[in-house]
Amino acid sequence: MATFSAVTRQHILQAIAEYDSRGRDDFLGVYGYDPSVGYALQHDGRDYDPAAILGVAHRYATGRLAPAHEFSDGLSGATAILRKRGFDVTEPAAPFRPAPAAPARRTPAPRTAAAARPTTRTSTRAATPERPVAMCPTCSMVLPATGICDYCS
Repeated sequence: MATFSAVTRQHILQAIAEYDSRGRDDFLGVYGYDPSVGYALQHDGRDYDPAAILGVAHRYATGRLAPAHEFSDGLSGATAILRKRGFDVTEPAAPFRPAPAAPARRTPAPRTAAAARPTTRTSTRAATPERPVAMCPTCSMVLPATGICDYCS
């Protein structure tokens, strides 16, 4: 697991400069990062992918790229490290969850001629349990209806 104690603000600024020179898609593609959803590192009025920036900054600091799955707490861990180095990181807004609707009161529908007709009902009979299968005590084959084993008789 990668440790980020060697990553300084200068390393992060180097990663941001490379991000700017390559462009987002090329930067993410070269280093194998997925675009960040919701989180954004903000610097000089521009938004950057925080995990990718921190991973490449780790490469500048140690010579080894830190893959996104190595961040100890996921993307929230990466944002905490970037904030400690003095950067602004936005988090996704909490999803809007509307309050549950009150159950609607049912009012009886007016009776029509179709509703007055009797309906056919199906019987709901309890299922009968299956009878145990008769087995031959000698060869363990299922016995036919005669009760005499065809193989052992």
